[in-house]
Formats: sequence, C-alpha cells, structure tokens
Amino acid sequence: MEFRARLRAVAWSMALLSPVAMAAGKCEKLVATGSPDAPPYSWQDPQDPKHLIGANVDLLRQAAQELGLKLEVLHVGRRDQALEEVRSGRMDLLLDTPLQTTQLTALDYIHPPLQLNEYLVWTRHDSLVDFDGPADLARYQGSVSEKARLTPAFEAFAKSQLKLVPAQNLTQAFQKLVLGQVDYVLAGRYSGMAMAQTLGVGKDLVTRGLPVDRPGLYLALSHNSACNDAWLRGQLAKKLTELPTSGASEAVLQRNVERWKAQMQAPADAPKQ
Repeated sequence: MEFRARLRAVAWSMALLSPVAMAAGKCEKLVATGSPDAPPYSWQDPQDPKHLIGANVDLLRQAAQELGLKLEVLHVGRRDQALEEVRSGRMDLLLDTPLQTTQLTALDYIHPPLQLNEYLVWTRHDSLVDFDGPADLARYQGSVSEKARLTPAFEAFAKSQLKLVPAQNLTQAFQKLVLGQVDYVLAGRYSGMAMAQTLGVGKDLVTRGLPVDRPGLYLALSHNSACNDAWLRGQLAKKLTELPTSGASEAVLQRNVERWKAQMQAPADAPKQ
C-alpha cells in the first residue's frame, strides 16, 4: 500500500508540472538570427555589432520570456548567411523571413507572421502621378530598393508590367525621387516614413492609395534545431496570434521606428549600422 501511495504521489506531482517547465527542461535557450539591414524589423546593433535589434527581435524576446526560454539574437552576416545558419541547425530560428516554398524542406514557418510589411507608393507632394491601383504604375518610371522583399506574385507582376529602376538601398531610391529622376518609389510604410524624416523630406513626400503588396515576415524554425518540437511550434503560434490583438505589435513597431531614426540622425563620429 505504501509503495502504491508513493507512485500516486509521484504521478500527481508530474501532472502538476507546467508545460513551460517541462519544455524548459528540454530546450532552455533559443538562438536566432535574421537580416542585418531590414529596419525597423531587424538590423545590426551599432552599439553591439554581434547582435541584432528591431521590432521582430523585441516581439520574439517577449514571446520567449513568456514561455520561460532564454533568447539570443546574433548577427551572422548577410541574409543568405543567416538563412544558411538556420538551415544547418547551427541556429534555431530565423526571425524575419518571407515564406519561401523552396525552404519548406528545411524550415517550419510559424503562423501567423510576426509582421505584415505593407509596401506603399511614395511620390513627391506635387506629383501628378494618377494612381488607383498597381496597373496604373505602368505609365510611370519608378524605383525600389534592391533589399526590398516583395511577394513572388507582386515581383512577377512588377517584372512584367512596371518600369522599376533598382536602387542600392532605400536612401538612394528616395534621393532619386526627390531629384525627379523617378516618379515614384515602392517602399514599406514604416521604413519609408522613417527614411523620409531622416533625410529631411518628410513634408515633400506622400503615400498614394492602398498598399500594393503585403509580404509577411515569419519566424522560421530549423528542422535541424534540437528545440524544434510540437510544443514549441504550437506555443510560438499562440503567442504570435495574441500579440497583435493585445496592441503589443504596433507599439513595438513604433518604438523601433523612432529608435532607427535616432540612430540615423546620430553624429558622424558615432557608431553606424
């Protein structure tokens, strides 16, 4: 009888263990990486170049903290290098990737996306561009940063229908627009807003109409990660579903827009991204 009582006590104590405690025993720390040049979502920390900062970093950190997991978000180089680190399993998570069907054999994409990056049409304030939808842009000369990550469907449309001059980055694209070299620029809502203000042309540029593209930025968990299990995938999906409804996503995004603007406006001798 005493032996059976002890068995029941052990079984009862195990049942009381929380899912977080049980998961933390298996995987106590996540190591993530992402793009070093995608503000306000992720970019290299100028004060700590080994790490990334940004809205997606902050949201993932909040989710990990609520799940009782430690998190480190490292800078490992270009986007393709970050992808390879996660594919190989040397790191667990990619924190700002578009959904790519070619990567489904190596990565589990967590739904919903961390963010939807809304691409808008930016023009000069006095522009005569007549825009009601993407097809109207075919009549004009535009520009887009080479670093832009559009959906495959919109990329195919742009390649076949639009006249887009590639720019090395968003700074160059907006400079072309201000100088009248192009009629419009395709840029993200928040990155465009921050860049326009940083360049001092916030009053000169406006957005037109509704977003022309809304690529999702996803968390992707490596198939080769020791932390990849059904519990973690489910809990991350749950947290990503809760964050937008709580208002956390928007607040974190706005805070990182201001953070990036402050860094861009830092004195010339300050550390740069």
